Amino acid sequence: MVTSVTNLGKSGVSDWLLQRVTAVILAAYTVFIVGFLLLNPELTFTQWSGLFETTWVRIFSLLSLISLGAHAWVGLWTVSTDYIKPTGLRFLFQAVVVIGLFVYVVWGIQILWGA
Repeated sequence: MVTSVTNLGKSGVSDWLLQRVTAVILAAYTVFIVGFLLLNPELTFTQWSGLFETTWVRIFSLLSLISLGAHAWVGLWTVSTDYIKPTGLRFLFQAVVVIGLFVYVVWGIQILWGA
């Protein structure tokens, strides 16, 4: 069993469950966005920005953004622990991934809730 402080959950089961829950959230968000685009074929910028001005869409988008970060981290952590055997290289890879995901989430929050 791999024990590491870099995994997100406390066990493989919690990581597995987190991956499934985040996948459901991402699937629901994808269906919502694709449905909105299909129901509005002549979509204007005003309609699109109006959609994202509503609080519930911002919250749903934020939940999806955080879910994407968590989903990606669990997946990439699993891949890195399975396939990158040298500890230093694996740590470097995981550090780059964490920094990238952190920047992605913070930037997404700024886009969603910024002025």
